[in-house]
Amino acid sequence: MEQKDLKILAQNLANPQGEKGVEIGEMMNATNIGMTLESIKTLLIEDDEHILEIGHGNAGHLKSLLNKAKDLTYTGIDISETMRKEAENLNKEFKDQADFILYEGRKLPFEDEVFDKIFTVNTVYFWDNPVEFLNEIYRVLKNTGTFVLTFAQRDFMEKLPFTKFNFNLYNNDEMEELISESRFKRMKISEKEEEIKSKTGDELIKRNYTVLTIKK
Repeated sequence: MEQKDLKILAQNLANPQGEKGVEIGEMMNATNIGMTLESIKTLLIEDDEHILEIGHGNAGHLKSLLNKAKDLTYTGIDISETMRKEAENLNKEFKDQADFILYEGRKLPFEDEVFDKIFTVNTVYFWDNPVEFLNEIYRVLKNTGTFVLTFAQRDFMEKLPFTKFNFNLYNNDEMEELISESRFKRMKISEKEEEIKSKTGDELIKRNYTVLTIKK
């Protein structure tokens, strides 16, 4: 791919827009599904919980999440209007259980201590002020709640041709340092590896990623 195409891809990975954004959303759901399902499993979802996902994309995984327990309520939040509409269209059958909200990417538009579980997959690279945003997550999470943050390792991400365009990359030590600067107190690190199809072609590549379980 040429540089201009890689830049467009990077922009749409951060904030999918229009028809191209819908395509990117489908591709992201396919390439991220392993990380997403691992994150959902790590949440240990129980009956009657209210779950927040930050950066829901097209939410093609919502059915899997809602099948984890009874009487769940799901809220997805995203900076992309394209993804909000796409998620609503793909999940009409769950409209009584799920809400999709558009926001500006900095402040979470919720009261304090609303959510039992919060998770986010492959969004941390795009946070403008990560410590402030972590503190926003802390604020809206219940005191007994769990936050799962999942990201691909720096050494893997650096090999991808599009991550030089406005991606902030992390290894485990850097992420641990970041979280220690926030209000969160406890964290468990779980390292994973999977084989996925490349976003720029059809070849299979090995991805190293980390699932962080974070508590107050």
